[in-house]
Amino acid sequence: MTILLLAGTAEARVIAEGLQGSGITAIASLSGATQRARPLPLPTRIGGFGGREGFVAYLNEAGITAVLDATHPFADRITARTAQVCAEMGLPYLYHLRAPWLPDPGDDWREIAREEDAAALIPSGKTVFLGTGRQTLDRFVNLEGRRVICRQIDPPTAPFPFEGGEFLIGRPPFSVAHERDLFAALRIDWIVVKNAGGAASRTKLTAAQELGIPVLMIRRPATPAGVAITDSVQSAVDWARAR
Repeated sequence: MTILLLAGTAEARVIAEGLQGSGITAIASLSGATQRARPLPLPTRIGGFGGREGFVAYLNEAGITAVLDATHPFADRITARTAQVCAEMGLPYLYHLRAPWLPDPGDDWREIAREEDAAALIPSGKTVFLGTGRQTLDRFVNLEGRRVICRQIDPPTAPFPFEGGEFLIGRPPFSVAHERDLFAALRIDWIVVKNAGGAASRTKLTAAQELGIPVLMIRRPATPAGVAITDSVQSAVDWARAR
């Protein structure tokens, strides 16, 4: 038995520790999108699989008997492909999906369906903090006319894709105090985030509430129909143990 753990989230790291501590034979996989990622306590492969055919080939070659998907809630293409391939191959599949953020009293959140919808709500001349990462940055091109600050973990390898934008380099986790001081210093008017969930990255939302900054919350993509889902790290480890 060999479990494939599709990792890349804070919860995936805890799951990896649980698998390793339980003596479960498992391999972790990272996409390689983040440079100098912290090592996991499991044998780890880094990089894509080469599409659907490459993924199927890897599952067969590595003798994978079950797949535990703990990727980011917005990695919907990876999740959809993985769920479909596992169903076709008869491999047990579990999707660990952390609970979404819900607003607290005092939060000023507006939900949007797509990155492109942000421009309709943010007036020209405002300063915008993007906590959405670099991979979907080009979808905000219609925010020209605002000062746009995009935070990412690694230094940029290309210029900002539109005028008025700038990169801010930072490696999480960030405390509430750090985020509050940062937003105040940058004079942020609006914050745009994906509804990724998770306690570690909610600090920016707490800071936004304390400063009275409105937040545009990008709605999560739909999850594949008919797949087993858990939001519990312990349940994910127990599932793997039962395999």
